Amino acid sequence: MAEKNVPGPEAGGPGRGGAGGLLSGGLPETLRGLKGVWLLASCLGAAAVAGALLFALFGSRLWACVLAALAVGLLLLSNLWFRERVTSPILGLGDTARRIAAGSYGSLAERLRDDEIGALTDAINDMSVKIGKADRVQNEFISSVSHELRTPLTAITGWSETLLYDDALQGDSRRGIEIISREAGRLTGMVEELLEFTRMRDGRFTLNLEQVDAAALLDEVCFTYSELLRHDGIELVYSAPDGGLPFVTGDPRRLKQVVLNILDNAAKYGRGGRKIEVSAAQQGEYVKISVRDHGPGIAAEDLPHVKERFYKGRGKERGSGIGLAVCDEIVSRHSGKLIVDNAPAGGALITVLLPVETQ
Repeated sequence: MAEKNVPGPEAGGPGRGGAGGLLSGGLPETLRGLKGVWLLASCLGAAAVAGALLFALFGSRLWACVLAALAVGLLLLSNLWFRERVTSPILGLGDTARRIAAGSYGSLAERLRDDEIGALTDAINDMSVKIGKADRVQNEFISSVSHELRTPLTAITGWSETLLYDDALQGDSRRGIEIISREAGRLTGMVEELLEFTRMRDGRFTLNLEQVDAAALLDEVCFTYSELLRHDGIELVYSAPDGGLPFVTGDPRRLKQVVLNILDNAAKYGRGGRKIEVSAAQQGEYVKISVRDHGPGIAAEDLPHVKERFYKGRGKERGSGIGLAVCDEIVSRHSGKLIVDNAPAGGALITVLLPVETQ
């Protein structure tokens, strides 16, 4: 907001005295807005209290009582005025600020009056609009760059895999092509995560809901992924639930994406433990899926932030920083919960709670 130019003494401003300020441009700055009303009420209250004391000591007790009652009335009225004109609007601005902090960028608060609270409202609204614009620009940039990266990455991956079929390629050359293929695959996964994230942000993310057999889905995912982990020397132990699991209402493709992403994180960050444990059970109104690795776990200072987008923490492993953010969004859209914690015996523990399908 633009700063106000206050005329100096040579221009007949407040520096030349109250009369000059009043004659040249209305009330002086100290008497404008909420602070002026509060100052006036405070002065009247102080005058009433002083008058009551003087009359009580040197004059009529009746006038002392009248002025004391006037002071009490001014105090009550000023408090009611303060609650109506200051406290309530600030509470409303606090609600708007919390909505903005939660991701509702562009939310606006209603400007009720032309005073200091109104100026604060304008500042918060301006901030919200600019954050919304910056967020849209960021999402458009991520989406554009991700789409542009897909074509060259597809070519790199395809040609590297083709070259690996050539038996004449041996030694460091083959090792180099394997590294290229592996890193291209990693970059492709990151690009897909970024695209998924932008779809969620701009409203193009949809769920195809149906009745899902959670036990069958989990069994299939663990069986498929255990083969991939075996090549990396990591054991996947799946404890199937006794008696199966109730059905849940969800998108099977998205739920499978969540479990695979969590398993991928467990393999990446808990690699030193060489073991991942997966279990499932019914817990009240939810189907509970738990994935635990035997790595170093998550640092205490990182735990509150690991589900935030682009947060990478202090670990040595590299990544896009949005995998868990995407998982959390998918689980939330299924009316479930994603809980990230450390297991009591060590290692990270990720818990997914999905509501049981109700007829």
